[in-house]
Amino acid sequence: MDFLSDKRFLTAIHGYERQLAKLLALLLAVVIGIATLELLVESAGRIVQWQTDWFQGGLIKLLDRLLLIFIALEVLQNVTAYLRDQVVQIELVLLTALTAVARKVIVLPPGTESKPQLMAGFGVIVVGLAAAYWLVLKARASTTTDAVDAADAADASTR
Repeated sequence: MDFLSDKRFLTAIHGYERQLAKLLALLLAVVIGIATLELLVESAGRIVQWQTDWFQGGLIKLLDRLLLIFIALEVLQNVTAYLRDQVVQIELVLLTALTAVARKVIVLPPGTESKPQLMAGFGVIVVGLAAAYWLVLKARASTTTDAVDAADAADASTR
């Protein structure tokens, strides 16, 4: 029953997670490539046909799709960072979430400003995500400073 040992089981699960992350990264890369091509073809078509409805919603639609591709790229970075470091990097996750909320705010349809609860909700989300990001950076800086101080103290004691 050695194949059921904790070490072998965890090794198998870890290998499965890595293979699944690779498959998801590959799938996401293909989707991002297709979405980018679609955006380029549609934008080029609008320019060639001289459709000048950019201020009647065309520009917002373009920005929406562009930001969505950026968010997908950030998710791909999250997956590749996980594959490289074996850790979910919370800073990347928070930045991806901030980008997603910013996208939603940027592409709000006209007239949304008359919905104060919605606008307040977006404000609370942005402040919460920004505060979480700041706290993570502060904690990381504190941990780094503590590690440097400990190394300096060890170095001083050996002199």
